[in-house]
Parts: sequence; C-alpha cells; structure tokens
Amino acid sequence: MHLKVKKLGMAFGLTGALLYLGCIILMVTVGHAGTVKFLNSLLHGLDTSSIIRMDVPLQEAVMGLVETFILAWLVGASVAAFYNFRFSIGKAVN
Repeated sequence: MHLKVKKLGMAFGLTGALLYLGCIILMVTVGHAGTVKFLNSLLHGLDTSSIIRMDVPLQEAVMGLVETFILAWLVGASVAAFYNFRFSIGKAVN
C-alpha cells in the first residue's frame, strides 16, 4: 500500500490550519487570562503568561496561518514519502 503524498500533505496542512484557527478563536473569545489558563493546562503547568501576546495584527495572524499550513503540509508529505520509500525497500528485499 502506498500513501498519496499530496493528499496526506493536504490532510496535515488543513489540520494544522484548523488548529491555528482554533487558537485564534480561543484567544478572541476567552481573552488573555483564559488563553493562559488553557495553554498552561495543555502544557502540564508550564507558565505561558509571559509569552502570550494578545495584540496580534491581522496581517501577522494570516501569515502565521499560511506558514502553519505550509509546515504541516511538508510534514504530511514527508511522512508519506518516507513511508512509501520504506515500503518500496521492503518489497525489493522480499
């Protein structure tokens, strides 16, 4: 079985973008204190209060969304490519 590189890349990219949008929605709806509380609970108590910035310009948020999609796409495509490469080596050995 081979994984389709572009499709897995797209799945990872869209998932990363969805998580980024979820973070934006979280920050807009619950404010600084709620965002810090949520992230601290996700990160096992790591204090994120000093690194959370609430005044992110729209242009920067859009750029972050695009960058997250690209990086996640590259991760998904790499996973598929490595999987397919390993699968083809395994077939050659048998």
